[in-house]
Amino acid sequence: MKTQTSATSRYQKEKNKVLDENFQPSDNFYQSDKILKHYLEKNASKEGLSYMSDKFDYIGTQAAGMMNELSLLADKQGPQLIKRNALGETINEIRFHPSYWELMKIAVGSEMFRVKWEPQLREKFKKEKHLLGFSAGYLYAMSECGQYCPLCMTDGVAQLIDMFCDEEDKERLLAHIYTNNAEELFTGAMFLTEKTGGSDVGANITVATQVEGKNYVLNGEKWFCSNANADIIFVLARTDEGMKGTKGLSIFMVEKYLPSGERNTMDVIRLKDKLGVRSMASAECMLTNTHGKLVGNEFEGFKVMVEMINVSRLYNSVAAVACSHRALIESYQFLSHRQTFGKTAIEHALIRTKLTELGALHVANFYLVMRAVKAFDLSESGDEKETQLFRFINPMAKKCTAENGVYITRESMELMGGLGYIEDMVMPKLMRDMMVLPIWEGSGNIIILDMWRAMMKSNGFEVICNEINTSADKSEEHGKWMKDELNKLHQFAEKLKTLSRDGTEASAKMFFEKLTSLYQVALLIDNLDEESKPWITPALNYLKEKYTPSELKEVTPLSVEEVKGLLSWDF
Repeated sequence: MKTQTSATSRYQKEKNKVLDENFQPSDNFYQSDKILKHYLEKNASKEGLSYMSDKFDYIGTQAAGMMNELSLLADKQGPQLIKRNALGETINEIRFHPSYWELMKIAVGSEMFRVKWEPQLREKFKKEKHLLGFSAGYLYAMSECGQYCPLCMTDGVAQLIDMFCDEEDKERLLAHIYTNNAEELFTGAMFLTEKTGGSDVGANITVATQVEGKNYVLNGEKWFCSNANADIIFVLARTDEGMKGTKGLSIFMVEKYLPSGERNTMDVIRLKDKLGVRSMASAECMLTNTHGKLVGNEFEGFKVMVEMINVSRLYNSVAAVACSHRALIESYQFLSHRQTFGKTAIEHALIRTKLTELGALHVANFYLVMRAVKAFDLSESGDEKETQLFRFINPMAKKCTAENGVYITRESMELMGGLGYIEDMVMPKLMRDMMVLPIWEGSGNIIILDMWRAMMKSNGFEVICNEINTSADKSEEHGKWMKDELNKLHQFAEKLKTLSRDGTEASAKMFFEKLTSLYQVALLIDNLDEESKPWITPALNYLKEKYTPSELKEVTPLSVEEVKGLLSWDF
């Protein structure tokens, strides 16, 4: 029996070795990701990259290794709501599998928050803190997209605390966000939506009653509460029930524990049984005399909350690019070893053609998101032009990356055939997690309306057009075509302003999608050099073809090596 067990063990080791060699795309996602490393080397300061390089190596190694197992465990063993204890007392405890907390430790170890919020680091890297933090988050989300939501909420809460809270609260709470000790971390959440309105936040009916000064008690039900176990929650409520719409909303900071040490009252009705991002807790919560502190001015709650939504939308974009890139490289690695019809699957022209499309979309998405991150960094440093651009590009990137990301992930799964659909692989989890990203932080239609408002109220459209025009001047091959298309967009933009509201809304979608694609072409040209040519050149050619489809013609597929170059990954 001992001999049999030993033989079985040897067989399993050999089997795992073969699987690892054939299907593991990397030992370190940071070292393998050529496009990320190239972008950081060109855009991060030497000091910033030097400080974060070992953190990127750490999270890159964890994301390629231990996080895989932890993420799948946390997904399968999701949070549980313990309503009462053995004595029948209501405790509303949300319990997580140990893998959840291990993933949280890895996030803290990456310093994705510390580099943004620790006072000395924040000052030192003030023009690139979001680039450094989001780069760590990008690597993290390649392995665990579910928990990236609570991390997003935590960073958003830090933003509001920093912008709107008093000094005592800033000093007390931010230290628990930039901590390098996971045991001391305070996570965050925002409770916006209610059954009465959903995306129509102006229909909210939760009421806040003043107790003393800035202290209120809140009563009402919040319908979709992500990271329901958060330590710090920002909640929208009405101090005057007669004031309707978003103009009547104020915002309150609700902490899990009161100054006395007692648990703040909040009844968790149930946890949401979600399609994806199952590792983290989303819930329906009833506020009953829940203590909250007014943040900012009364009746300006939605204005305050928008600052957190801006952060969340950027996180959404980063998650979409990270998750879909993981799907793409998993698919390529599988296809490079899968034998079909007498040759390796990657050698088939149709497969290479599909990977060309998906790789081009990823490259275009990556540079669009990184431009949004840059605009965010520079806007916080006082650059007004970048502030105007960020107001426009942030929703643009959110919509584009989420929709393209779902498509990239689904198509990558299909390329793997039946094995791509099996839960033993990572693909089903990636697909389920991706599906929420077009919905979170404003679904596609909401984003179109927001982009239209940004176009009317800011100069973001003009900034984008100027950047496209400047990029066109750099390109002999694409410049004339870009300027012709930009002129058409300018003309249609003027026409949109003359249409009825229904006409404007119905026509705006195609307009913004065309503008996004043309802007992505410009960004690819801006980032083109000898090192990036293998992934940018085919992406440019694809985007131009997609933008202005030609008639039927003979197509020459990229070679295996060209496809590999396009995917910008060191396989």
